[in-house]
Amino acid sequence: MASSVQRGVDFDVAVVGFGPSGAVAAGLLAGMGLRVWVCDRSREVYDKPRAIAVDHEILRVFQQLGVMDAVAPHLEPFTPSEYFGVDGQLIKRLTMVAPPYPLGYTPSNVFTQPPVEAALGAHVQGHANATVELGTQVTSLDQDDEGVTLQWRRDDGEEGRTRARWVVACDGASSSVREQVGMALEDLSFDEPWLVVDVLANARGMAKLPATSVQYCEPDRPCTMVIGPGNHRRWEISLKPGEDPQKVVEPAETWKLLSRWLTPEDGKLWRQASYRFHALVADRWRSGRVFVAGDAAHQQPPFLGQGMCQGVRDVANLAWKLAAVCHGEVRGAAAEALLDSYGIERAQHVRQLTSRIKGIGAVICERDETKARERDARMLAECGGVVRDMPRQDVLPGLELGLLSPAPHGANGTIFPQPWVEQGEARVRFDTLAGNGWWLVLDPAFDAMDAQALARGVPAMTILRLGDALRETEGVAADWFRRHGCRAAIVRPDRYVYGVASNAAELDAQLSALAARLG
Repeated sequence: MASSVQRGVDFDVAVVGFGPSGAVAAGLLAGMGLRVWVCDRSREVYDKPRAIAVDHEILRVFQQLGVMDAVAPHLEPFTPSEYFGVDGQLIKRLTMVAPPYPLGYTPSNVFTQPPVEAALGAHVQGHANATVELGTQVTSLDQDDEGVTLQWRRDDGEEGRTRARWVVACDGASSSVREQVGMALEDLSFDEPWLVVDVLANARGMAKLPATSVQYCEPDRPCTMVIGPGNHRRWEISLKPGEDPQKVVEPAETWKLLSRWLTPEDGKLWRQASYRFHALVADRWRSGRVFVAGDAAHQQPPFLGQGMCQGVRDVANLAWKLAAVCHGEVRGAAAEALLDSYGIERAQHVRQLTSRIKGIGAVICERDETKARERDARMLAECGGVVRDMPRQDVLPGLELGLLSPAPHGANGTIFPQPWVEQGEARVRFDTLAGNGWWLVLDPAFDAMDAQALARGVPAMTILRLGDALRETEGVAADWFRRHGCRAAIVRPDRYVYGVASNAAELDAQLSALAARLG
């Protein structure tokens, strides 16, 4: 659908920041037919890794963008993460859910950020609906009833202005846009100094290292080792009181801290950076026509590798809502409510996940030896002395607030699966055949004619009935319907479940309520 840009406005959406969150935002919005302007003060992709983990929900977004072929060579499955206590005993293990995988991809992955970020950026730069301005910094912005005026300056000194109906700020933890519109960050009570080290290990070094990722839950110096793609290994090492964060990044000092595992003859340093790990969330996610996303909206400790994932979830949540408003699919009070649901949904999800991440951090970071031994004993007692695998995905919450069915159900706010389905002689992922937008997915026992009649009041909803024409190969969706005790699922464009039904009467009530909310 072509966008209708208002008179006096150059673009539908301006995205400030062209890191992973900004690139995904721009790519999704452009793919939905909106005219997008995106800028970043840098001209090049940062050549060192920052994020290292990406999960299957995010790969599903990459699939929607059409970049999975470019991204896939830079991904590897995440190894299990083993937690060792004070005396080196195993106290916890995080793994993956067993196949068949619910979203069509390996659930937990490690990746190399620079080439993945470059692939995301190249996709946007090649899109006819996107205008990308690199080496460009927004210096001020001013909102009115029609849109937002952004004043900008290029690194060559040229200045100009751009008008957009909406602005999405993905300009990082020190977001100037967030500050200009008066949004504050709420401290969720986590503030610790750490050193992050990335090493490219050689064969000798690789032979010395553990075969799984490890959390060393040791009071003297808690630390983490993550197995990245290929020969990439990452350490996150807590700093002690009095240690100088600037000195520990010097190569000689960094190698001293790595001496437990490697020597300089075992590989080369790729990156070393000292950080204060924070837990912060924006007090507001929207100010008029301006939204914040990614690190501009929240920061969390890295213990579950969810930093970049959360930013992509933000923009995937927001993009379809902005598109619905820009295309005029929802108007007036319904449009305002739809856009406000972004902050309601994402703030609750970020807070809940950050709380769980802090809980994991509390296990890792206990500095008191007596309390650490009590922790080890308690965790082993809870599992009967036998450490069991816990899938990382069990830690991730669903949505609990926002644009969800008023009829309570355990499926509401969960992610609808992506089964593999047959297409002739080929096997393809469900989303490829289903397309974008709202879905009404039916199990084989639900009458499709009834569903079509009931869905007429909801705009642009694709009806998909599993069965002969959509025969899945692994039973992922069938198992989902069975577990949730339903026969129909109303699925939002971001693939979260709005609501479910077991019969035509329940579906009629669900669709009527949704139509009313969408105006």
